[in-house]
Amino acid sequence: MKVLIVGGGQVGTYVGKKLRDSHNQVKIIEKRSKNVARLRDLFPATDVIEGDGTDPKILEYAEINNSDVVAFVTGADETNVVGATIAKFEFGVAKVVARVNSPKNEWLFNDEMGVDIKVSQADILSSVIIDQISLEDMVTLAHLNQGNNAIVEMTIRENAQADHSFIKDLEIPLDTVIIAVTRNKEALIPKGDTQLLSGDRLLLYTGEQGEKDLLKLLR
Repeated sequence: MKVLIVGGGQVGTYVGKKLRDSHNQVKIIEKRSKNVARLRDLFPATDVIEGDGTDPKILEYAEINNSDVVAFVTGADETNVVGATIAKFEFGVAKVVARVNSPKNEWLFNDEMGVDIKVSQADILSSVIIDQISLEDMVTLAHLNQGNNAIVEMTIRENAQADHSFIKDLEIPLDTVIIAVTRNKEALIPKGDTQLLSGDRLLLYTGEQGEKDLLKLLR
């Protein structure tokens, strides 16, 4: 996959290295000369372009037309929004990712501005904190559909509502599917007449609201 990154600071450098290590083709646009010199020590010199990532001429020079994904990860929200708009509507990039630095600007990062995926540092931090707080009860294995759904693993606590209950009798959230039940290292196929016990590990597909409801149900 060909990825164009606009912004060669710490975030852009980290993302670029991760993508390259995953065998993707990466180019980075950075306007600060000091950062450009540093980047050219880490990446092939021809893959680091010095210039303004919102300048259509610079974007063309960086071969934006051949890019599968363009990610605007600078520390300036206005740059990321303007760049996303240009990439989407002037160059027709299929997937545009933009970094949100300030939560108060998050409303700007939408489809109308050309943003397909927004990455908010505040959201990431809060999610990490929440995941760690609830780690004893729930482990998030994977986020799907831009973070709206997830595959999670949960343990039923003793005396929880689900303890000694049959699956058919539980008020399982509508956006949730039980994928598997593990009991004493033995995998059980979840059915309506499967009785759940404390200590059982459940693998579930669920939405954001479902995660909250499951915590009430299983702990």
